[in-house]
Amino acid sequence: MKPIIISGGPGAGKTTLINALAERGYQTYAEVSRTLIEQQAVLPDGILPWVDLPKFAELCLDVMSEQKRQASVHSVAFLDRAIPDICGYLAQANLDIEPRYIEGSHGYHPVVYLCRPNSEIYVQDEVRPYPFEGALEIHESLVAVYQQLGFEIKEVPWGTVEQRVAYIEQSLALQK
Repeated sequence: MKPIIISGGPGAGKTTLINALAERGYQTYAEVSRTLIEQQAVLPDGILPWVDLPKFAELCLDVMSEQKRQASVHSVAFLDRAIPDICGYLAQANLDIEPRYIEGSHGYHPVVYLCRPNSEIYVQDEVRPYPFEGALEIHESLVAVYQQLGFEIKEVPWGTVEQRVAYIEQSLALQK
């Protein structure tokens, strides 16, 4: 099975969901962009998305491409965001999406699981410097881009982590 993307706007419980899938024994991959922001923020000339989104997108593309390659060798693997997310963030910022991002968006499972931001869990911090409304805008941009790229979108219903994991497992007919 091709790598499965779990995406959506910030503050949607994606990381909690990915962690729960890992606890169930699935191969999972952490969110690249958050890790890169944390790494870049401590560098004197660090590349941050709210300062230079095109350069940050390049950093993400390299790491996400490697994640996709690694995930492809597993029978089932889940990614916390993936290359199409780069396209969504560039589109949301009204920036051009270079062909390499479109090309890199191929090779994933045809169904993407999107989690909608939830105001009850949303936390604004140094890695997520925009208000909740900004998270919703990003989410809508991701929905549009994933549709344009030809993915089938399945919105993960809000509920307990166990319910969300069960929804994904049932949707993919996975037995654990």
